[in-house]
Amino acid sequence: MPRQADPVVETPAGAVRGVRDGSGERYRALPYAAAPTGAGRFAPPVPHPGWSGVRDGTRPSPTAPQPVRAFDRLDVSPYFGPGWAPGAEYLTVDVRTPAADGGRRPVMVFVHGGGFITGSNRAALYDGGAFARDGVVLVTVNYRLGIPGFLDLPGAPANRGLLDVLAALGWVRDTIGAFGGDPGNVTVFGESAGATLVCALLAVPEADGLFRRAIVQSGSGTGAFTPEQAGRVTAVAAAALGVEATAEAFAPIPDERLLTVLPALLGLDLRTDTATDPLAGLSPLGLVLPVQPADALADGPARDVDLLIGTNTEEANLYLVPEGELESTTEADLHAVAAGLLADPAAVLPALRAARPGATPGELRSAVLAHALFEAGTTRMAEAHARISGGRRTYRYSFGYRSTALDGRLGAAHAIELPFVFDLADEPWLHGDTGLLGPDPAPAGLAARVHGAWVAFAGTGDPGWAAYDPRLPVAEALGG
Repeated sequence: MPRQADPVVETPAGAVRGVRDGSGERYRALPYAAAPTGAGRFAPPVPHPGWSGVRDGTRPSPTAPQPVRAFDRLDVSPYFGPGWAPGAEYLTVDVRTPAADGGRRPVMVFVHGGGFITGSNRAALYDGGAFARDGVVLVTVNYRLGIPGFLDLPGAPANRGLLDVLAALGWVRDTIGAFGGDPGNVTVFGESAGATLVCALLAVPEADGLFRRAIVQSGSGTGAFTPEQAGRVTAVAAAALGVEATAEAFAPIPDERLLTVLPALLGLDLRTDTATDPLAGLSPLGLVLPVQPADALADGPARDVDLLIGTNTEEANLYLVPEGELESTTEADLHAVAAGLLADPAAVLPALRAARPGATPGELRSAVLAHALFEAGTTRMAEAHARISGGRRTYRYSFGYRSTALDGRLGAAHAIELPFVFDLADEPWLHGDTGLLGPDPAPAGLAARVHGAWVAFAGTGDPGWAAYDPRLPVAEALGG
């Protein structure tokens, strides 16, 4: 048979050529905003000027400037992607669709994680073929990271990476119909830093009308730095660069040099009289807000948005197991971590210990980290959303499948649900002792169940289990 011609779609910005595969059609590197260069890196995103002719949408875009991240023996390349692929035009989306045929299919917009300083939509885990196969139009988003995306600078708008995601959602509203998607049925979902950005979207008025549903995977509704905390980070960054702490002073500094100061920002004591470090020292950069998203839902679209929210049962194992810290942690280490991260360690630590009889100090340290980073903020977000939305739009899950990576110790760690959400759990590059899922095969049917619940939620607002009731705080157990 003769080869079928590549599909071409007319968008408001110009025509774009994609490719067909067994799942449908794929269009890559579609700009939703102009390239952020020079001083523009510290300005709000502005509309892309468009193009003439037919744009090549068959190749991946550049990625945001970012450092290399590694987790010792664990292969995290499927999660972080290729790292920094230099190029100016990285405020882009990729689109997977069954067909760009004018249909009105559910749309899902994914916001990647990476601690606000790394990651991209080029990561292998975010291949959306399974979503297109199952009748969903999937959009994956790149946004500004690190200092350009999240350093709080006088003279620049705060949370520029969040502004990018808002601009991408605006692009979806105006453009996704050309790719067979329904702009009135959009689900925004994210994992880790991306999930915390989704929490913020639920609480900002600029997001009103841009999406109908939201999924928060291992994020936090209390994951934002206060302006005071952010000011400490900005002061150290400016001193390390030898410039004033203003957008004007930062504008001429090349991206390569901005990356060199990131190590100087690690390990800062960001505790204040009113706040602990919301990212537990894992990242010095992130959202900066005067009020946490979970406490500001009345300001955004949350009241009218369906929410699916949850965590993994051993989130913080990702940060301890690869470096051997699960075994090396002492009781003194545990109490030091609890004192630094918990607002009320005298109450929380005994409760975590009672829920885990026989747990080692390392296992309890993992529980403390998980509580501080994800679980407390997830519970607060779920309770707040259930309250403001009338108790019928909130769904909660707990993902418990234990990866057998690193001699079976990695467990139900941070990011382990992603292969199941994207229905990629059988891919060989996720297995082996250092692969995210370890040497054992994935449980039969678990990816179909998890992926199917996400698709069902995007289509109807119901993942297939009862809505969350704060009086009976039981999450739907997935894989455990």
